[in-house]
Amino acid sequence: ATSIGLDIAKNVFEVHGIDQEGRVVLQRTIRRRQVIEFFSKIEPTIVGIEACGTSHFWARELTKIGHDVRLMPPVYVKPYVKRGKSDRADAAAICEAVTRPSMRFVPIKSEEQQSMLSLHRARALLVKQRTQIVNMLRGLLAEFGIVVPKGIGKITQLAERIASSLDPGIPSFAMAVFVPLADQLCDMDKRVTDITKAIMLAAKSDERARRLQQIPGIGPITSSAILATVGTPEQFQSGRDFAAWLGLTPLNKSSGGKQRLGRISKMGDRYIRRLLIGGMTSRVRFARSKPETADPWLLALLERKPARLATVAMANKAARIIWAMLTKNESYKPMAA
Repeated sequence: ATSIGLDIAKNVFEVHGIDQEGRVVLQRTIRRRQVIEFFSKIEPTIVGIEACGTSHFWARELTKIGHDVRLMPPVYVKPYVKRGKSDRADAAAICEAVTRPSMRFVPIKSEEQQSMLSLHRARALLVKQRTQIVNMLRGLLAEFGIVVPKGIGKITQLAERIASSLDPGIPSFAMAVFVPLADQLCDMDKRVTDITKAIMLAAKSDERARRLQQIPGIGPITSSAILATVGTPEQFQSGRDFAAWLGLTPLNKSSGGKQRLGRISKMGDRYIRRLLIGGMTSRVRFARSKPETADPWLLALLERKPARLATVAMANKAARIIWAMLTKNESYKPMAA
């Protein structure tokens, strides 16, 4: 087979192979434990896989035994499914899609990249769960006339008092509910802090991450996430391509010679997009409070556009700067920005 489509799953894998003329020469169902043995016995060839859970692991393993593994976004493979929805049909669609000249491929992530992304995913989950508990505690405390000031620090301090059974004015019967929630909040806050420290330490030791932090609004969390996700920025032909990959460029709905640009596409990596927009939101807030020290370009933008629109425009610009810095191996140049 000159190209193979591999539909991966938890236990059962589908293999579909074609020759140079496009004739089907291989169709097989194999178990997980048979994958490496099966591909070790065939000549090195192009192997297409949808970029999904465990795909990067299998891509690394098959690359080790000489195959040319190419990962593709599932959304780009779907149009090649001819009929129905089955693992065998998916494998055939993957096999056809991987041979298309215009197909876009996903770079294979290293173990180091995936290890760092695991920290980011765990942190994001814990932050979300911590926020849920904070909101629950605030709502319940308000029923007893206790209003906690804004900020995670204030509610965490009160949670520590509750967890230590120090009476903050809550009836003893209700403490049976508050103590477990307070314990959980304190534990989650510690876990978030520990993971954040690990990410920041790794970013501090990475020269590229330190350079990216020179960009206003980009901190160690954002720089670390970008480097772990992107890998090789050369895969993008321009800064605009990188911004489009992050979903920060407007949807183009032009037709009949009339150009119509809509909202941002919101395609691509949602986590990095959220981090970039969050960082730029802080810049907007700072510019409004201290305009004398703010970027003139940003102040002019805020005069013309709503704050939210300006924030997204800044995130788009930051993405282009990030691409330029990584591809050219340069430091941040404020005047050039």
